[in-house]
Amino acid sequence: MAKMTPRTLSGFMELLPAPQQQMERIMEVLRKTYSLYGFTPLDTPVIESSEVLLAKAGGETEKQIYRFQKGDSDLSLRFDLTVPLAKYVALHYNDLAFPFRRYQIGKVYRGERAQRGRFREFYQADIDIIGDGKLDITNEAEIPSIIYQTFTSLGLTRFQIRVNNRKILNGFYAMLGLTEQSGDIMRTVDKLDKIGADKVRICLTEDVGLTAEQADEIMRFISITGSNRQVLDALAGYQGRHELFDQGLEELNTVTRYLSAFGVPEENFAVDLTIARGLDYYTGTVYETTLLDHPEIGSVCSGGRYDNLAAYYTDRQLPGVGISIGLTRLFYVLGEQGLLNPQLPTAPADVLILPMTQDLTPAIRLATRLRSAGVRTQLYTEQKKFKAKMNYADKLGVPYVVFLGDDEIAAGLVACKDMTSGEQTKLSFEDTLSRITQGLSQRNQGKVILEK
Repeated sequence: MAKMTPRTLSGFMELLPAPQQQMERIMEVLRKTYSLYGFTPLDTPVIESSEVLLAKAGGETEKQIYRFQKGDSDLSLRFDLTVPLAKYVALHYNDLAFPFRRYQIGKVYRGERAQRGRFREFYQADIDIIGDGKLDITNEAEIPSIIYQTFTSLGLTRFQIRVNNRKILNGFYAMLGLTEQSGDIMRTVDKLDKIGADKVRICLTEDVGLTAEQADEIMRFISITGSNRQVLDALAGYQGRHELFDQGLEELNTVTRYLSAFGVPEENFAVDLTIARGLDYYTGTVYETTLLDHPEIGSVCSGGRYDNLAAYYTDRQLPGVGISIGLTRLFYVLGEQGLLNPQLPTAPADVLILPMTQDLTPAIRLATRLRSAGVRTQLYTEQKKFKAKMNYADKLGVPYVVFLGDDEIAAGLVACKDMTSGEQTKLSFEDTLSRITQGLSQRNQGKVILEK
């Protein structure tokens, strides 16, 4: 029988055990940080009915969706975690307490062109706050402050959360008489980092149908730069010309003020009028986060305020605000740049027990005692030569190897080798356990990410 060559599809990530452990460690930090702010974990189906998932889709979203038929069912893979959340909240409204705060780490699927740092299957790590009828503006500042806390907990410092408000953009386009084209304009402007200002200007005239004067006015507007205060002061010059613009500016002023109150340093967030977000459901504050040393990667964390997402599932007004870390993209960049801390253990076990006796009962009992003490323990029972067993321990990167022979059993001692230092001891179980736990504590010090 001819053998099929094993392969992984383009745009799909498959990790070896050690980097998978690094990914899991990042997820642990995310879960811990999100939980500190009162968010509850949530999981939603990967596959949804297409009519549910695509209720408010459009633009780039619908082009990228993985959609298929199963019998008479029209199904789609989720393209983000926000739309399924809206369905979930509408479905379980009577069972939830509002504001509803959830986090979710899960895979999503987009049929976009696979390229460096961008995948077709990838993890997102989301936090969202859903209100009942209303949702206070404070939440729009707290969400990016949580991202600041999350990134710093991971070990990142060189990042910037860029903030804007779509009401400002929609209000400005309304001033120019471009309300009908506002969606197309924002999707075009959102590509600025990818295609550059000149191509954006061309797209605005040729694809969106604006005049050269309108395109130039938009480009001048989104090019307003400076400190946060300087940008906000410049925007104040447009006040009084459109109500929606004024509302958006007031919200943006509030968000920037509260971000400072939440302890986010100004070097880590910036008002940026180029941020529009390509997804169609955002209505207020929007965010994108970039790594300052790797701007070519684009946003690794983005989101914003949405007021009408659940309107397709319920008559209730369920406004929300959320942000999503592109976890797979972030992990890829960190690994590519050598920023994942190599000192943190990646082995699946802390201790590998090598029984040196035919009767495995003592070794099994020892493994049970270590696990009861919270030490991850693997029992090696394969009939291999001693060198092969040690090679196995080396390949796994196990910190400690325990040898248990007749002499150790008779004396009530445990022989333990530190695989890093090479030091070997023969101590009581209690003393061996103390040595192992202290050593593991030292090994697990430090951040997941080490910036160079």
